[in-house]
Amino acid sequence: MNQQWSLPDLCDAHPEKVRVAEPMFNQYGGRAAFWGQISTVICFEDNSLVADRVSESGLGRVLVVDAGGSLRCGMLGDNLAQKALDNEWAGLIIYGCIRDVDIIERMPLGVAALATHPMKSVKRNVGRRDEIASFAGIDWVPDEYVYADNNGILVSKGQLSID
Repeated sequence: MNQQWSLPDLCDAHPEKVRVAEPMFNQYGGRAAFWGQISTVICFEDNSLVADRVSESGLGRVLVVDAGGSLRCGMLGDNLAQKALDNEWAGLIIYGCIRDVDIIERMPLGVAALATHPMKSVKRNVGRRDEIASFAGIDWVPDEYVYADNNGILVSKGQLSID
């Protein structure tokens, strides 16, 4: 789908169908506008499951990572971002930090996160996947849809369009 939408237009067309995330995310990827069905990983300062997920076929989905809002390490770097791109993920939304931003900003991948941090995470295989995550004032439900652009991020139960 080419970007035929913007978040303000989607909100205007479907006010009763959208949940808007609190405005706390920054866009870091080379693709500022992205959308897809949600897959989730819930982990804290351990990106093992993030690495596992981006190694799988994304099928145009968006990986939503609940890293507990940690500002102490990067949960995504250039290597994992490249794996996500290679495996056809539309983007990642990280409730935490990323690193290697100068490289990630040149990739045609959507990446939204709270901030940047140069330290890598630990790898202990601790976390959960495909469960409802709650942050930024909304619930992130697997298989629902997320839309992100420079105006923010919103979630809906079904796919949205502008008529």
